[in-house]
Amino acid sequence: MPAAAALTETPPLGAPVYQLRNVGKTYARNAIKALDSVNLTLTQGSFSSVIGSSGCGKSTLLKIMSGLIPPSTGRVVLQGKPVTGPRRDIGMMFQQATLFPWRTTLENIVLPIEIRDGKAAAKAARDKARALLELVGLKGFENTYPGELSGGMAQRASICRMLITEPAVLLLDEPFSALDELTRDFMNMELQRICTSRNATAFLVTHSIPEAVILSDVVYVMKPRPGHIAEVVEIDLPRPRTLDMMTTPKFGAIVEHIRSRLDKEAFI
Repeated sequence: MPAAAALTETPPLGAPVYQLRNVGKTYARNAIKALDSVNLTLTQGSFSSVIGSSGCGKSTLLKIMSGLIPPSTGRVVLQGKPVTGPRRDIGMMFQQATLFPWRTTLENIVLPIEIRDGKAAAKAARDKARALLELVGLKGFENTYPGELSGGMAQRASICRMLITEPAVLLLDEPFSALDELTRDFMNMELQRICTSRNATAFLVTHSIPEAVILSDVVYVMKPRPGHIAEVVEIDLPRPRTLDMMTTPKFGAIVEHIRSRLDKEAFI
């Protein structure tokens, strides 16, 4: 094991926010077991990732955490309340920006509030949306349409749309996988900055070991058939993280440890 060490109104920094206990999921009348006995805890202000091969249950896990599907067994709790369906305090971001092309950037960002509380509430939230746009470096793009934004800019707008409702936890489904490598690196650093500035609690699904390591306090390594946590790797790298860290021996040792564990579990 390399130098990967200790873990790290709003709960105090480090307080448990999201907890899964013995979560399992079966399909086809219990003939197919997708997840088995998954246990994890996300603490306030932490950034966690889950990594594993395609088919290991990462997407199923994220759907359960977002409330889109129920677990077959176990318990899912967010801020002391069971997750039994989609909730306002869960923010979700997908691989594609999924912005509506007929709405401006600002209109797209306040859309969750408009759907939830009506047009008057969405109008009242526009100043908050403008502040978020400034936070992610999109000040001045309020009235542009998605077709006029680059891929990275569209994803930053999606981050704003996720944050506008002030969720307790951010669930990220490979949000930058469609971007080129340079833009992806930049967006990862932006995501770190945004989460740090808001003391956000985040959980990322990724296929990239370096991405998981550079962003996370904790990396959950998943083993497939059925999917479960094979190892919890605690990342002892100083914050703020920088791209330069990816060239250091310590970073390389952590990446190699996770890669070796994936190989050991017969991942491809």
